[in-house]
Amino acid sequence: MLTKFISDKDAEAFLRLIDENENIVMTCHVRPDGDALGSTLGFYHLLMRMGKNAKVVIPDKAPKSLAFVPGAKELVAYSQYKEFAETLIQNADLIICCDFNKASRLDQLADIILNASCKKVLVDHHLDPDNFTDLTFSFDKMSSASELTFRLIAAMGLLEMMDKDCATAICTGIVTDTRNLSVNCEYSDLYIIMYELIKKGVDKRRIVKEALETKTYNSVKLCAYAMSEKLTIFEQHQGAVIVLDKSELDRFNYEKGDSEGLVNQALEIKGITYSFFLREDPDCIKVSARSVNNFPVNQICEDLFNGGGHIQAAGGEFYGTLEECQKILINAMPNYDKYLTHKHK
Repeated sequence: MLTKFISDKDAEAFLRLIDENENIVMTCHVRPDGDALGSTLGFYHLLMRMGKNAKVVIPDKAPKSLAFVPGAKELVAYSQYKEFAETLIQNADLIICCDFNKASRLDQLADIILNASCKKVLVDHHLDPDNFTDLTFSFDKMSSASELTFRLIAAMGLLEMMDKDCATAICTGIVTDTRNLSVNCEYSDLYIIMYELIKKGVDKRRIVKEALETKTYNSVKLCAYAMSEKLTIFEQHQGAVIVLDKSELDRFNYEKGDSEGLVNQALEIKGITYSFFLREDPDCIKVSARSVNNFPVNQICEDLFNGGGHIQAAGGEFYGTLEECQKILINAMPNYDKYLTHKHK
């Protein structure tokens, strides 16, 4: 029996929207990760089985490491197929927004989604969602949007409609956002959900292997270089910072997803409570942060980098130089020493 988060009234309202509409589009945040695809594709497979004309429109391409997720070939990336994506959104009767709390996280797709005349539903697990949808499901202590997707399907009485492909997509989202159930697992009934997904035929071992453990040769070299040459430890603050500029990314033929998990590696060092990874992207400095012992990296990302997230997993963006971004972070570190559980002596 799952802990009840979703009211019967809201579940019925969501089911009514699905029943009343045929052309349904799912979307997610820019630079989609496993949870973004897990939640959108989870709904996609469910809705297709219900006889709906379902589509997934995402701001940009998904990483190759997630190509194994059922339905990945059906994703419509706005960065590649602008006119087609715009047509799908304009013709949509309903849009389900997954795994983001602010419309700005849609990047260039934001205005197109916001200006769509149809009803919109938000399915998310980040703090303080903006009010841009007609129906909002947001629980910041949920492990992932994919966990919430499962709970919504159950609350709407549609578990019997969930097939192996739907379950695999949802399981991928949960596994990637929790690092295989090692972080962000607030509620014990997450294990009940995993049990139900595996009963549907999900190969969890394959998901872990494909999404978390398999890397390209260039990715392995990039991460090894980053850890050996670009990692700085700030012992007095129990922090670590990894910085990679564009020339270094180019040197290792960087592709989206190649640095996935890098920010977590510094947390394996004894005495490190939090880790930041700063990456120079074409349009901004991408900031990723992870922590242990409930150190609030989401607060740092919110304060400094227009971002946020969860206490132990957050991110943001900085519009300036890589050097400026690094300097701002380092100079601010003393302000957050008060959150350290074990103070440096």
